[in-house]
Parts: sequence; structure tokens; C-alpha cells
Amino acid sequence: MAADRGYGTVARLFHWVTVLLVFLMIPAGIAMTSEGFGDIRNELFIFHKGAGAVLLVLVLLRVAWRLIRPAPPMPESVPAAQRRLARWNHVLLYALLVVMTVSGYVRVVAGGFPIELLEAFGIPPLVPENTDLANRMSVLHKFSVYALMAFIGAHIAAASYHAFIARDGIAGRMWPPFRPRA
Repeated sequence: MAADRGYGTVARLFHWVTVLLVFLMIPAGIAMTSEGFGDIRNELFIFHKGAGAVLLVLVLLRVAWRLIRPAPPMPESVPAAQRRLARWNHVLLYALLVVMTVSGYVRVVAGGFPIELLEAFGIPPLVPENTDLANRMSVLHKFSVYALMAFIGAHIAAASYHAFIARDGIAGRMWPPFRPRA
């Protein structure tokens, strides 16, 4: 596939740093809320909250970048239904990343808990303490994580299909993480 049909380095870095953070945060989130992790639970909470704050900023920058630099068009050889599914999957992935990070942030600060990374930069809580709001955001956060995992699974399945079955160059639009020089 021609180099101009792929994503640029900035989009690739946004993608792969997001992947790294999400794939670290989900297991940390599960572990920190599970029994049996005793001494490291506090460290997992601190990591999860800090990584979530970073991810929120990253996702907002990524959405802004995507608005400035739209995704390269898929080849006409890809059936229209697959192109529509891919478009909706990407829209829902972005939406769920925003919902997940915002609900996590609101859940923490409305619950009266610190986000140590933000405190280190002197960033005050933007939401007042409110137990009812914190509880609602906790439910939304959990739901959005499960939904995100489902859409990530669909995304990985589609990328694998294009890489290993169709071999049509679609997966190469985002891989490798750094665009090789021609």
C-alpha cells in the first residue's frame, strides 16, 4: 500500500501509547479492586488514577488530532459494509475512551479521593465532593470499561483479519508504531 494511504507518525504514536496505557490500566483496575493484592493495592490505585489522568489528556489530544488530520480513506476494495463498521467501531472506541476517563476522574474526585499526579502539578479537583455522583460514575466507569474491552476485541479481530486473512494492507496503515522512512 502506498505510504500516503497510512497513518502518520503522530497518529501512530497516539494509537500505540493509548494501547499501552489501556492494556496496563485494565489489569491494574481489576487487581486494585480485588482481594489478595494487599500491600500493592494502594500503589495500583495511585498508578491507575495517574495513568487515567494522562490517558484523558492523551485522548482529548488524539480526538483533536483526528479532527485536524482525518483518517486516511480505506481502499475501495474493502466492501462498503466493512468500511462503515470500521468507522463506527472507531467512533465508539473514541467515545468510550472519553466516557471511561471522564467517569473515572469524576468518580475519584467526587468521592473525595486525590489524584496524586494532578496534585503534584497543582491541578485542583474540578468536581465537588458528591457521594451520589461518585457512585453513579463508578457504575458508568465499570460499564464503559467492559464496553471498551468488547470494542477493542472487535478492533483486534478486524485488524487480524486484514493482516492475516485478507492481507490487503489495512493493518499496515497503523503498524509499525513508527512510520518507517522511505
